[in-house]
Amino acid sequence: MTQEPDLPAPAPSGTDPLDDTQPVEVPRFAPTPDPRPDTRWAWANPEPRAAAVPAQGQAPTAATTPAWAAQSISTSAWSSPASSTSAAWDTTSAGTATADWSAPTQQIGSGQRRTGPGVGTVAAVALLAAVIGSSGTIMALSASGTFDAPAAAVPTLPPPAPAGQTTSGGGSVSADDSAAVIASSSKISPSVVKITTSDSPATDPLSGTQAAGVGSGIIYDASGWILTNHHVVSGATTLKVETKDGKSYQGAVYGIDTLTDLAIVKVDATGLPAANLGSSDALKVGQLVVAVGSPLGTYSFSVTSGIVSAKGREYIARDGSTFSNLIQTDAAINAGNAGGPLADADGNVVGINTVIADNSEGIGFAIPIDIAKPIMAQAVKGQKLVRPYIGIRYEMINPTVKADASLSVDNGALVTNTGSTTGGSAIASNSPAAAAGLKDGDILTAINGTAINQEHPLNLLLVQYAPQDTVTLTVLRDGQTLTVQLTLGVRPTNLQ
Repeated sequence: MTQEPDLPAPAPSGTDPLDDTQPVEVPRFAPTPDPRPDTRWAWANPEPRAAAVPAQGQAPTAATTPAWAAQSISTSAWSSPASSTSAAWDTTSAGTATADWSAPTQQIGSGQRRTGPGVGTVAAVALLAAVIGSSGTIMALSASGTFDAPAAAVPTLPPPAPAGQTTSGGGSVSADDSAAVIASSSKISPSVVKITTSDSPATDPLSGTQAAGVGSGIIYDASGWILTNHHVVSGATTLKVETKDGKSYQGAVYGIDTLTDLAIVKVDATGLPAANLGSSDALKVGQLVVAVGSPLGTYSFSVTSGIVSAKGREYIARDGSTFSNLIQTDAAINAGNAGGPLADADGNVVGINTVIADNSEGIGFAIPIDIAKPIMAQAVKGQKLVRPYIGIRYEMINPTVKADASLSVDNGALVTNTGSTTGGSAIASNSPAAAAGLKDGDILTAINGTAINQEHPLNLLLVQYAPQDTVTLTVLRDGQTLTVQLTLGVRPTNLQ
């Protein structure tokens, strides 16, 4: 409770009541009468009225600023709306005594009041200064066009990954690849078979290890024609062929390929689910591929996936055999996968899984399906499995060969016997090449109009033809381009 000041002693009788230099008797009274309006502090006790608020989108102006600024002040947490009959600013709340912030008051004369600079006065002056300052700031900002300037652009965050897609390490891993593997394996798996031999395990000519007696194969014709690896069935007298639906068949080796590690197996059945054949020549490095087989002979019809790591690879087996134009893949291939298909994202066979590199992880090889297609067609027709033959030794031209032989071209097949331990001419006697008049030093640059280069080497182009086919060779000899007709022969079985 605010301490009221001591009042002066009562004036003696007979004094002039209008002489304010004399002490007068001021009786104590309660409650304090309402003071008369003081126009000096009228701003601190405005009459209730609607505040002038700028229209939406309109910048504040000097005319509108004081009213809505004052409104914001009058509704702040530490004050209550002023009334027209009170000059006091109070913080009255339920259960709390009222604090009078007005100046100390003396009653002078009859019904007169004189006020001094109390706490309320200081607070009111401070508020007036704040309002005037803020009004000036707003007017300055309005005049400078700040309110009319466009809002600052908010940085745009990258959109969240679509459903089924996650990000890791700054990159994205799409669910599309997973869907492609599922679709591809679903399409190719019914055509995959497990091949088991009942004989003692034979030595794998590629790795030099003992085969487990179990491999894989792919049905490529509904009448029971199956493509597999030669080393899977080598030396076997009986074969058991199992399909994914649980059926078993007795199989027999129809024929083997003298150029590659391929073989054809026949079972007595019709209406089998045959696979679709793709194109290995159209494969791109980095393309998704799926391998299906029976790894270790235990985990039948397993699916693995990877990419085409490289094309045109060469692999030298333990027995010295050389296999070229292989597809390299990081799809997991183990013993038992050999002979099984390598398929593209559409479930089309693009290769036959063959071997894994020694002491490696994620380096497997598959024979391109384009190399296998000619012998597959021969088997269905009931023909003997044979390969075409020219009868030459050659080297594919690369920068090193070009420099060593001082050649004028970057690509092609150079007819040469360089590096051979037998010596002599690069043209085999009584061969198709000899009959066509080819000579040492000739450069074969195209076959039937298809350029011979590192991506399309001569042997890969040649195996797509059959014996007795006549092809047109483009030959560079002594700086002159010649056209030579050549009829392909049958590759001798003793050639590797």
